[in-house]
Amino acid sequence: MSEYQVAQQKSPVFYDRYFRKDELQHQTHYCPGCGHGVAHKLIGEALAELGLQDRAIIVSPVGCSVFAYYYFDTGNVQAAHGRAPAVATALRRSNPESIVVSYQGDGDLAAIGTAEIIHAANRGENITVIFINNSIYGMTGGQMAPTTLIGQTSTTSPWGRRANNEGFPIHMAELLSALEAPVYIERVSLGDNKNILKARKAVRKALELQKQGAGFSMVEILSPCPTILKMDPVVARKFVNETLTKQFPLGVFRDRKPEITVVNPPQRSVAEVLGIKKETATAEEKAARKAFTHDVTMKIAGFGGQGVLLMGQLIAEMGMREHMEVSWLPSYGPEMRSGSAHCHVTLSHERIGSPLITKPQVLVAMNEISLRKFAPQMAQGGLILYNRDKVPEDFTLEGARVVCVPASEIADQIGSAKVANVVMLGALLEETECLPVETAWGVIKSFVKNEKLLAFNKEALEAGRKYVDEKVLVGACCQPDGCGY
Repeated sequence: MSEYQVAQQKSPVFYDRYFRKDELQHQTHYCPGCGHGVAHKLIGEALAELGLQDRAIIVSPVGCSVFAYYYFDTGNVQAAHGRAPAVATALRRSNPESIVVSYQGDGDLAAIGTAEIIHAANRGENITVIFINNSIYGMTGGQMAPTTLIGQTSTTSPWGRRANNEGFPIHMAELLSALEAPVYIERVSLGDNKNILKARKAVRKALELQKQGAGFSMVEILSPCPTILKMDPVVARKFVNETLTKQFPLGVFRDRKPEITVVNPPQRSVAEVLGIKKETATAEEKAARKAFTHDVTMKIAGFGGQGVLLMGQLIAEMGMREHMEVSWLPSYGPEMRSGSAHCHVTLSHERIGSPLITKPQVLVAMNEISLRKFAPQMAQGGLILYNRDKVPEDFTLEGARVVCVPASEIADQIGSAKVANVVMLGALLEETECLPVETAWGVIKSFVKNEKLLAFNKEALEAGRKYVDEKVLVGACCQPDGCGY
């Protein structure tokens, strides 16, 4: 049997089969002659040679490389269009031992993602950016990219790119090399085998520098896109070598270690920075308080100016004081008043997986719009507190109980429309018994410093509780036809 030597083989960093489709699991989705497959191979080989596969995380945003997670047998995170450097920053900082690769096209990095890449580079984030520059938007049909050449036609520049109308091509390697923090920036090409070997060395060097903790590195790769450029694959490679490199010259633009003065922050805890009193409760005391609290997910909604978000903050603060896990997620429009606003609040004795609530157990609807919008989302058996004395005549809902509390009217009678949210807070606490009222009062006192307004808040809290006790019967429902409870 004759001896043989394997010259080329699939990198172990890739999956054995690609399960994006039931058929053709041996091949990627890239077009024939596309440079992405070659760039992927260079990354895979470098990760394998450096022994980084188990530490690697590939961040792939929107673009032709959107399915990279089907190919790389590494950690993979999908990012929104242009946001890969921000996601990569979070991954690297939260997992210091990881090797993070942000893989982006020219539209993604140099157009919608300009701010992210500039600021990540300027901070010197210890990530590696692989920037594929093929001078055109590939996935979306061939629109002009920030790197499209002067005179080059596209679907959005059918007469060719004009400097006076569309501006000049953006040179990202040169742009980022003008910053102080980056340690390594090189532009390479996939135009022929000789240049591919140089690109291989550049990719490996960038990853090796990240492994050493050196800082920000980027390899810009000039790549052929035969399909969108409407060229034969061989012609497309020739276009890269003979045309693209004239506008984007190859070479190393940065290769040095910057002198950065490291300033360590004062050794203060998060509680000290935020002004939170140090936790003094023992495990036994925390366990004892569980009898006075209950897990609940709620959505609070209304107009801007009704104290919707503040009510959520008050409840979250109460939960923290009762040693619960809490989350508060606000959503609001640009208007200071009369715009829509709502927030998600979770109180739990266990860790909270996500602050987003799709099926709340409790809905506080401060206006009719919020009632109609969010009531259909309620969890089965949920509770709705509605800021009126009755629901609209045409409103019906199965599977949830509606309790009407005219909080705005009660607040007007007290003397301040501002405390309607506290009236509703009192009603909520009395109806659900999820938190102690004394804790609520303690939180309100820490939030409200005006003595007159504090008195109104105290009266409002008690008025909401009293209304539920005296006017709302146990199990009562204010829907015209009832709700089955």
